[in-house]
Amino acid sequence: MSEDSYPVEISPPDITAYRTGNTGIEYATTFDSGISGPHVLVTAVVHGNELCGAITLDWLMRENVRPARGKLTLMFCNVAAYLSFDRKNPQASRFIDEDFNRVWSEATLDGQRKSRELTRARTVRPMIAQADLLLDIHSMQHPTLPLMLCGPLEKGRKFARDVGVPATIVSDEGHAAGRRMRDYGEFSDPKSAKNALLVECGQHWEQNSVSVAKETTLRFLASTGTVARDWIESRLPSGTPKPQRTIEVTQAITITSDSFRFVDDFRGLETIPRAGDEIARDGDLIVRAPYDNCVLIMPSRRLGKGQTAVRLGRYVS
Repeated sequence: MSEDSYPVEISPPDITAYRTGNTGIEYATTFDSGISGPHVLVTAVVHGNELCGAITLDWLMRENVRPARGKLTLMFCNVAAYLSFDRKNPQASRFIDEDFNRVWSEATLDGQRKSRELTRARTVRPMIAQADLLLDIHSMQHPTLPLMLCGPLEKGRKFARDVGVPATIVSDEGHAAGRRMRDYGEFSDPKSAKNALLVECGQHWEQNSVSVAKETTLRFLASTGTVARDWIESRLPSGTPKPQRTIEVTQAITITSDSFRFVDDFRGLETIPRAGDEIARDGDLIVRAPYDNCVLIMPSRRLGKGQTAVRLGRYVS
């Protein structure tokens, strides 16, 4: 099944009421408790077709979320792409000119290249730099178990465990095609207390992605100590989160040809049992599992040269 074949079970909320905000950056609103504490940032619609984050931020606004200490900022990122969403062609609004989540290196942001995504990234960059703790809400091409992407550092893995959901943590370096927002600046400095997480909540348009996004955001806010525990607990679903497992990504498969194809209809978290088993063909190159029990992370259907086709990892204790 192609990405566009999945039913659109959720609707994008009207976010235009949040345009002005109060930060000098459109679609960014900061609530300041006036009490010392971290600056916590929750971001949505880095990709315009990923609706669960917009729904979650709109919900938090309507629920009048406020920090008990520190600052809380809610920010809609690639708004131009989001506002172009069309239920009849839902994948088309992922971005306008280029992927907003591949431009977060200093060289790119300070360079001469121009695009609507880069213009927006340069605009919101000061807010990303100010934040002490970031949760970036995303969704995926296929119905797959939710993932918490925490970066390659131990501080990110610990942060993911402190949040406690989703059950699968992925520790990875990102993409050859460009740096992600969660890897920007001090988030990737092991000596800095700043930290960031990226949650993949499930298939883009399935109803359950909203439930995952809301619960993850609430547990993230609880872990930061920013929002009062009773406010959070009154909105959390009942039940205890499942035990977490961590997948350490050992390599990302970057496409080098115009004829990449997987050997099977992989959707994500499949385990390739034996080292040497074939995973894909990249032109004349055979992509094989580098070790036994190799886990496939987010195999893509956007198979263009220079893009990440899949990440390979293994479960670690």
